[in-house]
Parts: sequence; structure tokens; C-alpha cells
Amino acid sequence: MKRILILVALLMAVGLVVAEVPGAVIGQWTQGPLGTILQPAPVAAGEGSTIKIGALPMYTAELADGEGKELVMGYCSICHSVTYITMQPPLANWKPTMDKMMKTFGAEKFIPPDAAEKILAYLQAHYTPQTRKQ
Repeated sequence: MKRILILVALLMAVGLVVAEVPGAVIGQWTQGPLGTILQPAPVAAGEGSTIKIGALPMYTAELADGEGKELVMGYCSICHSVTYITMQPPLANWKPTMDKMMKTFGAEKFIPPDAAEKILAYLQAHYTPQTRKQ
């Protein structure tokens, strides 16, 4: 087996065998110190190159009616679209997500604690696996 691997490596080195490896990037590699992970050198885009993506949603999702909806629309949309609430899987517990928004992302600077409690209650009432309207 070892001899076969050496033979294949030699044939690849002289260009007689090209190995197709899923996910491998073929191109020029940058030089780096021994032991580093080398990345492919950037390839200049050719003339007329384009990047194609699918259509992006151009709407704001309709939130479920209920106490706290206006607070969600007013406060949460300062940082992100309320569509984020409706497009992700329903969360069984919104508290860790709210804590992340408040503490890590700094929402506690502009959302009063009483409003944050009402927002959490609204999300727990309408966007859990048990309560989400499909």
C-alpha cells in the first residue's frame, strides 16, 4: 500500500495523475513558515465575472398579535429586522437569546428592564415550538 501511495504521489508531481479531492482548492499556494496552514493565493476575477445569489426577502414579517408586539417592533428592529424572529426555528427558551442581546450586544443600554421583560413574555407566548403559528 505504501508503494502505491508513493507511486501516485510521484505521478501527481510530474502531472500524469490529477487527484480530484472534494472541497480542495486548486491554484497557487502562498509561501509560509514550516508548520503553518497555507491558504490558496487569491485569484483575480476575470473580466465579466459575476456572483449569483438567490433573491433576498424584501419584506418585514408580520408578527403575531399580542401584548408586547409594539415593543418588539420598536426595540428589536433598532438592531435587526423582526423577520429574524419569524425565520429561525422556534426557541423553547428565549431567555438566553434575550440575555445575549441585552448583555453581549449591548441592548440593555437602550431597552428598559420592564420593556425587556414584556418582550421576553411576548416571545415566549408566540414563538416557541408549542405556540408558534405556522
